[in-house]
Amino acid sequence: KKTKGDPKTGQEEESHTCCGCRFPLLFALLQLALGISVTVLGFLMAGISSSLLVRDTPYWAGIIVCVVSLVGFVMLCISYQPDEKTCVQFTVKLMYFLLSALGLVACVLAVAFAAHHYLQMTKFTCDTILESCQCKLDTTDPLGRTFVYQDAADCGSLTSMLNLYLLLQMVLNLIAALVCLSACFVMWKHRYQVFYVGVRFYPLTATGGQQQKV
Repeated sequence: KKTKGDPKTGQEEESHTCCGCRFPLLFALLQLALGISVTVLGFLMAGISSSLLVRDTPYWAGIIVCVVSLVGFVMLCISYQPDEKTCVQFTVKLMYFLLSALGLVACVLAVAFAAHHYLQMTKFTCDTILESCQCKLDTTDPLGRTFVYQDAADCGSLTSMLNLYLLLQMVLNLIAALVCLSACFVMWKHRYQVFYVGVRFYPLTATGGQQQKV
């Protein structure tokens, strides 16, 4: 049996704690806050104009990050066992790692779409026509593509508000992507920091010490 003063037990406890708490807690809280922010902002953007595409209102990225955070909270409720000795603990850890990777990809895509739309918005020339805002990249080109934003009575307020929302989406999704990347790194390090190709170091050291004594 392991005592409280056992250094091995202390190392195992420290390996799954961070700042005095179990290490997924900080990431789960950050992911939940960022996921809710991205989701709410995405739905607000969808309410500006019905013409905005799903890729331009990345509430889907926020929902994925929220799901990741919920899995992190579930992992906190599971009793810790060293080396993933329980099937439930291993499954939840694997789900958290994979979903964090999926959240990372989704947030990076959201940043890319928002940045592309923002760059287009900075070059638009817009006019209000029949309760819609019609924008062009090149007004001198008669065959140029026209971007139409429905349900917009004022192009000036729409473009300024949409630019602000796109900037916020880029910042929030970038932070969320970094948090998901950090979560993946910590999960990977926590799983393999005391292993080398699946073999512990201390049994080899103990065996070597016994051989030397003989």
